[in-house]
Amino acid sequence: QVQLVDSGGGLVQAGASLRLSCAASGRTFSSYWMGWFRQDPGKEREFVAAIRWSGSTYYADSVKGRFTISRDNAKNMVYLQMNSLKPEDTAVYYCAANNLGYSYINYDRPTAYDYWGQGTQVTVSS
Repeated sequence: QVQLVDSGGGLVQAGASLRLSCAASGRTFSSYWMGWFRQDPGKEREFVAAIRWSGSTYYADSVKGRFTISRDNAKNMVYLQMNSLKPEDTAVYYCAANNLGYSYINYDRPTAYDYWGQGTQVTVSS
């Protein structure tokens, strides 16, 4: 069982930055795939970024160049640095984990992840 606690959301103006954090439980965190998704009310959960256990990173086109995902295996933490925020980035952001140690997963699909954080609200005003 993996527990995830995400934090760091808030209300900011367009152009500002935020850093989201996700604390994960588990002794084998270094073997997890970790992802960030976001969701607006009434919409499907949308892929934002993912990081493989090796450190390889993957991004949605809409955030590429503005967001950076990273991990600290010593602290069981994953981060999402969000720069140049836009009003369309407004959503609840969720971190997700796949702890099966696979070489590859469909990292942009919510169904690839077995564990989810509770979500943290990000609101970007224009």
